[in-house]
Amino acid sequence: MGYQQLTQTQRYQIYARHDLGRSQRQIARELGLHSSTISRELRRNATASGYDPEQAQACSDHRRRTARKWTKRLPSLIAAVADRLREEWSPEQISGFMAPLAGIGVSHQWIYSLVWEDKARGGTLWQHLRQPKRRSKHRAHAKNAGLGKIPDRVGIEHRPAEVENRRHIGHWEGDTVLQGHKQSGIVTLVERRSGYLLAARLPSITAALTKAAMIRLLKPRRGAVKTITLDNGSEFSEHQAVASAVAARTYFCDAYCSGQRGTNENTNGLIRQYFPKGTSFRQVTDAELRRVVRKLNDRPRKRLGYRTPAQVFLGEYSGALNTAGAALIV
Repeated sequence: MGYQQLTQTQRYQIYARHDLGRSQRQIARELGLHSSTISRELRRNATASGYDPEQAQACSDHRRRTARKWTKRLPSLIAAVADRLREEWSPEQISGFMAPLAGIGVSHQWIYSLVWEDKARGGTLWQHLRQPKRRSKHRAHAKNAGLGKIPDRVGIEHRPAEVENRRHIGHWEGDTVLQGHKQSGIVTLVERRSGYLLAARLPSITAALTKAAMIRLLKPRRGAVKTITLDNGSEFSEHQAVASAVAARTYFCDAYCSGQRGTNENTNGLIRQYFPKGTSFRQVTDAELRRVVRKLNDRPRKRLGYRTPAQVFLGEYSGALNTAGAALIV
């Protein structure tokens, strides 16, 4: 296995496991890395006071900035683009966010060209591009499969039409991201207008734990919770208790129609970049999950006019951002 540049998230994961006393070989095995990568990282970036992931990232960034440039074109701009690519920003997001700051046009096509030139030189920027979207699996023949597991289930066809237009915050979509066959997971809730994400670990997948986690996430924000559209998993069978706790209404998608929760489905795909299939969420710490949630909420989105989900949700919820009712899709 060849050397790969570590990401900030991987450095947090190394820190968490190192702090728990795991050996370098154990850390490497759990993260899918070569043990020499872990050894090199701790040797080069640890200090007398220990290993700090943020300091390690800063040291790595400094080394890369002072190394021989792989191209002489606008080196400061290219370095800024590369830093954001390593944060898993898309070329379109970088283009929209940086153009007014840089004072020149930075097209997403130009960024893609830089990525492929870097790859031709043996670089790793291409590894930070988004994964291709999964092909949808249409299973109309099983449309009603498993729906009897959910008492008092109300289908999405009864959901108010106003939810579709995304003009106001308060309409959420929910699902779970699982390890294997429901060995562990996280519950995710995404606000439709802003894309604002909430998530909590589920050491085991039960209706009681899922209910408790959803209430814990939504109750502090219950003033901005009007409807929740959910997947048909049995872990959501106690949805009525959630609805009662936050004074909301719950609706359920048609079976195998994840596109009816498109905002949530897309966000879960982004989460998988940090927690690939097979990840044990019993070993993921709450701090690690919070860092990923914060990273996604602070990433600009094209459809929000390159605002971040946090800016739109928190801004409109507090009244500081006077855009409620306006179309944000650009």
